[in-house]
Amino acid sequence: MAPQMRMPTTDDLMSMWHASGLKEKIIFTFLMIAAFRFGVQMPLYGINNQIFSNIAQGNNIIGFLDLFSGGALGKVSIFALGIGPYITSSIIIQLISVVIPSLEKLQKEEGEAGRRKLSQYTRIFTVVLAAFQSLIFMMYLHHLPGAVLPNVNSVMFFISSMTVLTAGSVLVMWISELITEKGIGNGGSLIIFVGILSGIPVYASRTAQIVAHNTTMQLGLLMLLAIFFLAMIFIVIMQEAVRKVIIVNPKRQVGNKVYGGMNSFIPFKLNPGGVMPIIFAIAILLFPSTILSLVGQANFKSVAVKNFVVNLSHFMSPDGITYYVLYFLLIVALTFFYASIMPNMQPKDIADNLKKYGSSIPGIKPGKPTAEALDKILSKTTFIGAMGLGIIALVPSFASYFTNIKTLQGIGATSLIIMVGVALDLINQVRTHLLARNYESFLKE
Repeated sequence: MAPQMRMPTTDDLMSMWHASGLKEKIIFTFLMIAAFRFGVQMPLYGINNQIFSNIAQGNNIIGFLDLFSGGALGKVSIFALGIGPYITSSIIIQLISVVIPSLEKLQKEEGEAGRRKLSQYTRIFTVVLAAFQSLIFMMYLHHLPGAVLPNVNSVMFFISSMTVLTAGSVLVMWISELITEKGIGNGGSLIIFVGILSGIPVYASRTAQIVAHNTTMQLGLLMLLAIFFLAMIFIVIMQEAVRKVIIVNPKRQVGNKVYGGMNSFIPFKLNPGGVMPIIFAIAILLFPSTILSLVGQANFKSVAVKNFVVNLSHFMSPDGITYYVLYFLLIVALTFFYASIMPNMQPKDIADNLKKYGSSIPGIKPGKPTAEALDKILSKTTFIGAMGLGIIALVPSFASYFTNIKTLQGIGATSLIIMVGVALDLINQVRTHLLARNYESFLKE
C-alpha cells in the first residue's frame, strides 16, 4: 500500500488556472461559498442571538454543531440548521436502500435515472427533517430567558422562524448540490470544510489567552500541535493508500500485430469512504445528543423524568467515554457500509467483468474463485482502513485531555480528518480534470 500524492508546483497551478473549463468551475465554487458565508451572517428576526451565543460557548454539543455550521447556529442566522438535515437525510436514505428492495434496485440497477429518484427522495426528506429540527430549536429558544425579543407574537414567531430556517436549510442543500454538479469537489463536504476554517481564528484566540502566561500549558500546546501534525500525516496516508491487485490481460492478434498481454492492476483504496464515515458518524451521534440537550432545558413536572433526561444527555455527551466508544464503532461500521455500496468495490461485478474480457488475477481461476479472492482482499483492506480511521479520530481528542488544553477540541481529530480529506479530494478532482485535458506535467512524480 503506497500513498500517491504530490503537491502541485507553481507551473502546475498556472496550468490549472488556464485549463479549459476548470477556471470557471473554481470561480463558480468560490461564488457559491461566498453566498453561503453571506447567509451565515444574516440573523433570524426576533432573536437576541447574543444570549444563545453565550450558551453555545459553554455547551460542547451546541458548540460542536456551531463549528460545523460555520458559526451560523451561534449567530442564530437563517442558515442555523446548515447542511445537517441534508446529511442526515442522505444517511437515512442510503441505509434504508440496503434493506428495502425497491430502493436498492433504484440504486444498483436503474443507473442514473434511479440515482436521480433517490436524490429526489433525499431532498423531500431533508425538508421534513429541517422542519422538525427548526420546531425543536424554536421551542428551545422560546423557553430560553431573554432569547426572544419582547413584543414578538409567539404564533407568528414560530411560523416565520420555522419557515425561514427550513428554507435556509433547503437553500444550503441546493448550494451544495450546485457545487457538486457545476463546481469542484463535493459540495456538502466543502461547506463543512469552510465552516471549520471559519472557526479556527476563534479557537486559536481562546487557546492563546489560556497559555499566554503558563509555561506548562505552552509545552502542552506544543505537544498537542505535534500530535495534530502527526495525525495529519497519517490522514494523508490513509486517504491516499491503495491496495493494487495485479491483473493479467489476454493477448490479441490483429493481422501481424499483437495487442494486450500487459499486466495492469485494480486499485482498491484503503479508506474507500473518504471523510463521509466521519461526517455520518458525527451526524448520527449528535442528533440524539442535541435533542436530549435541548429537551433537558424544559421544565418537567416529574423530577424522575427530568433526572433521566439529564443523565441520558450526559451519557451521550462528547465529554463521556461512551461517546468515543460509539464514535469509533460507528466509523468502523460506516467505512464497511460505504465499501459495500460503492459500484467499483463489488467483488462479483469485478469478477464478471474480468471474465468477460478474458482478464484474470494470477494464480486464481476466473468467475466465483476470483470474486471470493477479491472479497477477502477488500475485507482486509477495509478493516485496516476502518480501524486506522477510527484510531486517528480518537488520538488527538484524548491528547487534548492529557494536555488539559480543551479549547482546540473543536478543531481536533474530526475536523482535521474532514479538512485534510476534503483538501485531498479537491486536489484529486483537479488532477482528474487536468488529466482529461492531457496536462501531463501536473501528474509527474
